[in-house]
Amino acid sequence: MATLITGCNRGIGLELAKQSKARGEKIIAICRTYSDEIRLVADQVIDGIDLTDRASLQKAILQIREPLQKVIQNAGVFLEDNIEDLSTESLLKQFQVNAVAPLEFTSLLIPKLADGAKLAFITSRMGSIADNTSGAYYGYRMSKAALNAGVKSLAIDLKPRNISVMVLHPGFVKTRMTGFRGDVVPEESASGLLQQIDKLSPNISGTFWHMNGELLPW
Repeated sequence: MATLITGCNRGIGLELAKQSKARGEKIIAICRTYSDEIRLVADQVIDGIDLTDRASLQKAILQIREPLQKVIQNAGVFLEDNIEDLSTESLLKQFQVNAVAPLEFTSLLIPKLADGAKLAFITSRMGSIADNTSGAYYGYRMSKAALNAGVKSLAIDLKPRNISVMVLHPGFVKTRMTGFRGDVVPEESASGLLQQIDKLSPNISGTFWHMNGELLPW
């Protein structure tokens, strides 16, 4: 059995891999460009993978040779767009990376999933419609809301195999994606995320959680 993590060459993904490995899990790392750090951590690194390209995803699938007990889809993109400079290109890129790619990859991974597996998708509370009090960031908010909707359906469709699914907000984390702004470091975020994944069960499948244990509104 193994744990597969996407987008884990740096930031939150790398820390998730480190902490999962320290817990004794076998790590399969999926990334576009590998880093020396993830090479030292993961048992298998599958690099050169473009998550928005189906042929690339199929290439990754062929290299996974054991059942997956846990999958953490962490890869994503954040572009700062507002209503004055909104562009179709920005919107579509964020939808493709943040919403379409994780669901497409999951559809291809289904034969590799062990019965009773856990699937976790790193989203953002910025994808919560109820929680939106500041506006802007159209592409990011919309793409994460779309991911949340897709994962909710996935939880229902995978229930017959006892596979549990959740979406997780990592906090405002100091990473390259956020320009190293934030109030949480990757180590703290990853620790909280893994604690929530530990709690994941069929009874709470299809729910939306903050890494600190708070249940978030859609």
